[in-house]
Amino acid sequence: MVTVEICAQSYQAAINAYEGGAHRIELCRKLPGGGLTPSITVIRQVCQEINIPVYVLIRPREGDFVFNAQEINAMQLDIAKCLDAGASGIVCGVLDASDSINVAGLSLLVAACQGMPFTFHRAFEQIKDQDIAIQQMMSLGGVHRILTGGKTGNAYQCRKELKELNFRLGDQIILLAGSGVTSANASSIVNETGVTEIHASAKYTTTDDWNKAINPYDSDPQEVRRIVAAVK
Repeated sequence: MVTVEICAQSYQAAINAYEGGAHRIELCRKLPGGGLTPSITVIRQVCQEINIPVYVLIRPREGDFVFNAQEINAMQLDIAKCLDAGASGIVCGVLDASDSINVAGLSLLVAACQGMPFTFHRAFEQIKDQDIAIQQMMSLGGVHRILTGGKTGNAYQCRKELKELNFRLGDQIILLAGSGVTSANASSIVNETGVTEIHASAKYTTTDDWNKAINPYDSDPQEVRRIVAAVK
């Protein structure tokens, strides 16, 4: 079975994704800005009301992924609070000024997860030498997934690249193909890359839908259903 993870930027988006048949939620806020850590209240509400895994994005601010020691300490505390609120996993990424993994920082964040699933997010796309980064993550342990849409940030356009990356990761790290995934291309992405997990926002796409939505960046349950059906 192909796992469909939906990136939900609010309580309502998470409920919509769940009702649409999503298998997992990545919960965040401010999706138009790339996503930030949601409030503990929202995390707790979502985890109490749906019975699929909820992974929480840990990102304290917009901008780059070069976090200082104080920010990383705050991120560790946020991880602990998220797990206490019922989160099933964590989504995060941390780089250094040379666009490489901040291994020391990543080690602290992974340790804070206490064995819970950790997804290294799309900061991966900014890494100059991804082969070294993969080896660092494998050596560190505790990184269960890499979320990426490839070098261009579009999973459909980067199908060949993602197929090669999926092969390199083998059975040590799961490749979560995300960015630009829709019901129209989800099947092609899965079939041509061999990935077993995909990630989409499934947000409303038409003006008519926007008028119906509480927030046009929320997940559209109908689009979620179409994506799930496309990869069955």
